[in-house]
Amino acid sequence: MDYVIIVAGGKGLRMGGDIPKQFLPLCGMPVLMHTIRRFARALPHAQMVLALPHDHQALWQQLCREHGFSLSVTVVDGGATRFHSIANALAAIPEDADGVVAVHDGVRPLVSEQVIVRCMETARKKGAAIPVVPVVETLRHVEEGTVDRNAYRLVQTPQAFRLSLHRSAYGQPYDDAFTDDASVVEHYGHPVTLVEGNRENIKITTPADLRMAEALLAQA
Repeated sequence: MDYVIIVAGGKGLRMGGDIPKQFLPLCGMPVLMHTIRRFARALPHAQMVLALPHDHQALWQQLCREHGFSLSVTVVDGGATRFHSIANALAAIPEDADGVVAVHDGVRPLVSEQVIVRCMETARKKGAAIPVVPVVETLRHVEEGTVDRNAYRLVQTPQAFRLSLHRSAYGQPYDDAFTDDASVVEHYGHPVTLVEGNRENIKITTPADLRMAEALLAQA
């Protein structure tokens, strides 16, 4: 059995409103629902776990009723940090479970199904896989000047791992250096494999991002 952990802890502060960004309407449906539907199509037999702040769960349930959204998702409380939210989600997966787990940002609704499958298949073979895209703009170090952009990649989600490896990595004490799952697994001592992402897989954090997502969905 494979698993998907969706992390949706945003407060929407950069959106300038009171509605958490994962619940903002996108082409007639909350952003988070678009994200979950992408995974349901790409991995129809995977079990999904949604890490959501406790204070947001009543609103999520209300939105599900209003939109007739009935995809099976286990909801767990988000933690103080992303690391702790994912630890809570892992605790909801049976201890004797095996397979691959993907971790994805709830506000990345435009990940392609091909990228999802590519990450899962690579993690099954290599243990850990993350999607990346090339840097296309000039990249400059604040103090040292322009650097070779070909030496860098922009990291996306989903980040996928063998479940046993992921659990073991999350047995480590929390560290401020843990910015994503790849950093947790690498700190544990396991390398990650880079796979091709899709540039449309943007993280919605500002009103401009939301407008871009609407335009991209309209073209799909």
